[in-house]
Amino acid sequence: MKRFLNRLLGERGARDGSGASSSAGGPARLDELVVTPGGPVSDSALPRATFVILNYNGRHHLELCFSSLAKLDYPREKLEVLLIDNGSDDGSVEEMRAKHPWVRLHVNDRNLGFAPACNQGASLATRPEVLVFLNNDMRVDPAFLKELVAPLVRGECDATTAKMFSWDGKVMNFAGGGMNFHGLGIQYGLNRPPGPEFDVPRKSLFPCGGAMAIRARTYDEVGGFDPEFFAYYEDVDLGWRLWVQGKSVHYVPSSVCWHHHSSTSKSFPPEVVRLLQVRNPMYACFKNYDDENLRKVLPAMLALALRRMLVVSGIPSDEPFRIEKAFARPSSLVGKLMEKAHKQLESDIPIRRIAAADLIGINDLLANWEHWMERRREVQSRRARADQEIFRLFLKPMWCIEQDPAYRALHRGVSEFCGVDELFRGLEFFPGEPHK
Repeated sequence: MKRFLNRLLGERGARDGSGASSSAGGPARLDELVVTPGGPVSDSALPRATFVILNYNGRHHLELCFSSLAKLDYPREKLEVLLIDNGSDDGSVEEMRAKHPWVRLHVNDRNLGFAPACNQGASLATRPEVLVFLNNDMRVDPAFLKELVAPLVRGECDATTAKMFSWDGKVMNFAGGGMNFHGLGIQYGLNRPPGPEFDVPRKSLFPCGGAMAIRARTYDEVGGFDPEFFAYYEDVDLGWRLWVQGKSVHYVPSSVCWHHHSSTSKSFPPEVVRLLQVRNPMYACFKNYDDENLRKVLPAMLALALRRMLVVSGIPSDEPFRIEKAFARPSSLVGKLMEKAHKQLESDIPIRRIAAADLIGINDLLANWEHWMERRREVQSRRARADQEIFRLFLKPMWCIEQDPAYRALHRGVSEFCGVDELFRGLEFFPGEPHK
């Protein structure tokens, strides 16, 4: 399998950027992440499993999702399906009661968020041995659950994640997870055509929160999803935390599902999604890096976040703020120019809402420093694995997400200055760009 993987990645990587390379110039060792699964698991050995599925105004997804779950090849006496409704007002609850009465239904009076509601579902599960988290905008293969829990039964890992296709099956959505050094998640295979490279079981930094299984005991031990994330990146944080605490996550390509990508997030204003997607990676980094590495990453992370904020700010020019610009003009114009600049500064300058969201997200970490230091101590006190053992799971730690030239120059410069580039040297598995 290792020879096959190296040959395959060498060929495809040269063509489409989906393969492996090293920033040091040699081949990255993606084969080190490959796992060899054991044999089939008998029905008698299958664990009691509880599906926890969240819904917020997703009535249009429910029929296809739960119809596919009803066809699962899994012992019924070992299966529980629990839907947590987060305050829907679109008739979702009524439809579930009418069409799927076999599903346990818990109705919240408001949207608690993905992470808190998943934790709520876990607490409501009936004596589960395994918790399975599934998005409501999914449909699953009949063998989905058997395959997903098999590595847990065999003792090969503590959590698993499935192979996820787009709804029409034409492209991949997820084949394991990684991230860059400042926490931006990478969905391996996203928007790429299906291929044999996505059929290889391997270790994954995190399980996708929309298609994953985890031992119930392990979920409790590590603290479940972090409720302060509300939504987005809670799965990256959970997976990273699992590895820090000596656990492991495997990608299981034989467990197959299909996904309406980001269908729920499209219903929210972009600035509220942006805030979470900027803030939560910072939370994850702040909690999970060890002390030495956080001191290298934190200044670079904050610098890049501030530059990204300016890139999307919509501020047309910085000249009204520059006194030196006025004095660069002929002296006879200085007074008029300064007066004009002053008047401009007296009024509010418009800034795009997504840039304001960036600023608020950054401040959520910095303005609550003592709180997040305590949250960090909680994680670090349970550390059982060194960062260097985890870094190869990032897949592309030096991924630069923005095309803005000044951002890219800052990415190079601050990474070199802080020693981040040296920290991750030789650990780049993608020569191309991951899809955003």
